[in-house]
Amino acid sequence: MSEIQQSEKIQKVLSRYGYGSRREIETWLSAGRIQLNNQLAKLGDRMTHADSIKLDGRLVIMRPEVAMPKVLMYYKPVGEVCSRKDPEGRPTVFDALPKVRDARWIMIGRLDFNTSGLLMFTTHGELANALMHPRQQVEREYAVRVFGSLTEEQIKILLKGVELEDGFAQFKDLKDQGGEGHNHWYHVVLTEGRNREVRRMFEYFNMVVSRLIRVRFGDLTLPRDLPRGKTLMLTDPEVKTLFKSVGLKIG
Repeated sequence: MSEIQQSEKIQKVLSRYGYGSRREIETWLSAGRIQLNNQLAKLGDRMTHADSIKLDGRLVIMRPEVAMPKVLMYYKPVGEVCSRKDPEGRPTVFDALPKVRDARWIMIGRLDFNTSGLLMFTTHGELANALMHPRQQVEREYAVRVFGSLTEEQIKILLKGVELEDGFAQFKDLKDQGGEGHNHWYHVVLTEGRNREVRRMFEYFNMVVSRLIRVRFGDLTLPRDLPRGKTLMLTDPEVKTLFKSVGLKIG
């Protein structure tokens, strides 16, 4: 096989080595932060392991991939932002993560400032990209507390789908979990992660969400004994299962 046939897009290679998600690396290419063989790299450029890559002027070392990529679950509390740094100085979800050698944590999806619950991280960019891609239809389940309760007709409408300002939205599942007083709990399932989507769907019926917790991502459920602000590393068999679920091989 020739070198041209072995070449891959820059964002795919850097993502696989844990430098970031494909989308994140594409923004770096557009911003002129990456050089390929001492020339400014651009979107669409391809590379092999014989090429020289620099990020912000520093040489990127293509170390052999670890035998098993790392994946962890984090119980995000309310009041943390899903970014590496916050211009307002607020705590970020990355502050609580354990250090990782020769790689960095890549966030799989995100949760808004006022939402708590399960947030996933990995050192493997291809896995992060696959889990976030719409074609995988990965389920996200949320526990939702609202003031008041939905009627049977409103539940049917949310399951059938409603039109929001950024397009059609639909719950794959919606279960009544009961409640006390004026507060009512529901469990809802989505297969996408648009900004404030769960809240906006309840707001469609003028219902305000007072608490929102992501309790499941794909086949992984937020452990009941995991405290807020703490992490749990997946075991090697769990990581293998996760790779298999999105059609990826490790290595």
